[in-house]
Amino acid sequence: MDFSLNQEQEMFRGYVRKYLDDAGQTKTAREFIKGETESLQSLLTGMAELGCTSINISESYGGMGLGPLDLIPVLEETGRSLLPGLYLETNALAVPLLEKFGTEEQKERYLSEISNGTKSFSLAWLEPGGSYNPSGINLAVKEENNHLVLNGVKSLVPDAELADHYIVLGRTSTGNGKEGISLIIIDRTATNMSIQSQKNIDETRRLAELTFTNLEIPMNQILGPLHHGWETLQEGLLSFNAALSAVIVGSMEKVVEMAAEYAKIREQFGQPIGRFQAIKHRIVDMKMDLETARSLTYYANWALESNAEERVQAISCARLFATDAFTRISSDNIQIHGGIGFTEEIDCHLFVKRARFYENYLGSTEHYYNQAATALGWSNKDEAIISV
Repeated sequence: MDFSLNQEQEMFRGYVRKYLDDAGQTKTAREFIKGETESLQSLLTGMAELGCTSINISESYGGMGLGPLDLIPVLEETGRSLLPGLYLETNALAVPLLEKFGTEEQKERYLSEISNGTKSFSLAWLEPGGSYNPSGINLAVKEENNHLVLNGVKSLVPDAELADHYIVLGRTSTGNGKEGISLIIIDRTATNMSIQSQKNIDETRRLAELTFTNLEIPMNQILGPLHHGWETLQEGLLSFNAALSAVIVGSMEKVVEMAAEYAKIREQFGQPIGRFQAIKHRIVDMKMDLETARSLTYYANWALESNAEERVQAISCARLFATDAFTRISSDNIQIHGGIGFTEEIDCHLFVKRARFYENYLGSTEHYYNQAATALGWSNKDEAIISV
């Protein structure tokens, strides 16, 4: 079975790549590190005009009504250029969640905004000293006078200062004595909420801490069934991890190109270092990792789009291999470049930092090994770690 992209998808990739190449590829990421966000906003507006933000949104809300496979060209190209921002979180997590679990009112409002490229979403999950486990969700959400009142802190929220809306995990309790974890959509303009910047190893992705103090939210801002937000989130994470794997493949492709190109121009002992067997073998290993990650990623997205029986294990395996391979080949790229690979003048260090950022992003490696093993029937589901 052929899981490669079709001619139309590859053609669209060409348009996106040309647009990002004309913008300087990693130039936007470097400007973002310095605190200059105007070029990023201009770039995102241009991508919206190309149709990148409307690909997987239903036609009734201004989208194209396409699937995960059609997102791959855009995701890979954003990975090549280390594009800052929340395109991944918005179109590969918020959109699938809204499409599947959102009310008609939520879809009409948020999907239309995402489709025209004017709004973005981030996910507020982790809490100080907590984990990706359900037990780590302690943000108190109580029902009072037909409203939800939030009190607590969320930390390491990705690009919180760029987001227009947040999907927040909270522990809800209602007047009838029932409680559980729920997903709640909160607008950035909400009062009684403060944002505090936090440091991150990858400066092209900014983190922040959100503090909620008696924040009142209407009940209609709950995304999915009340008290069943954990199960709802797991469905969204399947789409997210399939998409994340595609972003990583794009980054890996650029890293391999960088290593191969440098091996052609860097001379030692009177000849290019690419002629030495040790360098040749390392670049071949990097290329093999890239193509394996690409194959797993395309299969994972096909399984997601076709709702295949093996979609969970396919997506888990793609996420696992891609994140591990990205870390490995970005480190090899540093070694091939030698001393200059550690400098800020070239992009090697940017890809290493992004690889480390993705290692345990929205889920630990341990969880995804357990998830894959459970889906493959290699472990007892009750004994496996079910949290992310």
